[in-house]
Amino acid sequence: MDPIQEAFALRLQEKGVEVTSAQLEQFETYYRELVEWNEKMNLTGITDREQVYTKHFYDSISLAFYIDMNDVRTMADIGSGAGFPGIPLKICYPHVQLTIIDSLNKRINFLKHVVQETGLEQVQLLHGRAEDWARKPEHRDQYDLVTARAVAKLAVLNEFCLPYAKVGGVFTAMKGSSPDEEIREASRSFKELKGKLQRVERLTLPIEEAERHIVVIDKTAATPGKYPRKAGTALKTPL
Repeated sequence: MDPIQEAFALRLQEKGVEVTSAQLEQFETYYRELVEWNEKMNLTGITDREQVYTKHFYDSISLAFYIDMNDVRTMADIGSGAGFPGIPLKICYPHVQLTIIDSLNKRINFLKHVVQETGLEQVQLLHGRAEDWARKPEHRDQYDLVTARAVAKLAVLNEFCLPYAKVGGVFTAMKGSSPDEEIREASRSFKELKGKLQRVERLTLPIEEAERHIVVIDKTAATPGKYPRKAGTALKTPL
C-alpha cells in the first residue's frame, strides 16, 4: 500500500467504510485499465492517480456514507459511463448485485474488461437507452437502490431512473453544485413518477474541497404505465 492508497483507505475508514488489501488491489487494477483504455477512447478527463482515487473512487463511494449499503441487495447504475459510482461501490460491497446501463457500447466493453480483470461477480452490463430497458419487466420496479452520477438534470433523471426503483426503494442523484433549483424544476416529475424527496446530503471532497450533493428520493408507488416515454423525449421535453 503506497501513500495514495493509504490516504484513500484511511479517509474511507473515517466514514465507516473498511477496505481490504484485496479490494485495494481491485481499485488499482481499475485505475490502470481506466488510464490505458482512456488513450483509445474518451472515458474521463481525469487520469492523475491521486485525482482518480479522490474524484472518481472516493466520490463514488461517498454514497455509502448516507445509504446503508448492507441493506442493499440490488443496485442499478444508470448512464454509468466509465463505471461511476457502480463499480467502486461494488468493489467495497461485493454482496450487491449490480446492473449498469449505458448507451455507448464502447463503454460497456470497457466495463466488461474491468469486471473480468478485477474478478467482480454478479455484475450485469447492459448496452442501450435507460428508457428502453425500463420497459422490461425484469428491470421495472425491481431495484433496492438506483443511482446516477452527473448524467442530466433532476427532472430528466427522475424519468430515467425512478422506473427502475422498487416500491420502498431509493433513487439517489449524485450532483456537484447545489441542486435546489433542479429540485424545484422537478416537482412535477416527482408527482408523475411516484418519487418523494427524502433529503439532500452535502459533502466536501478531500484535498481540493469540491462540493458534492446527494439527492435521496423515495419510490412511493409503482411507475405509471405511460413512463418512461419514448427514448429521447425526456431530454427534449422534461416533465
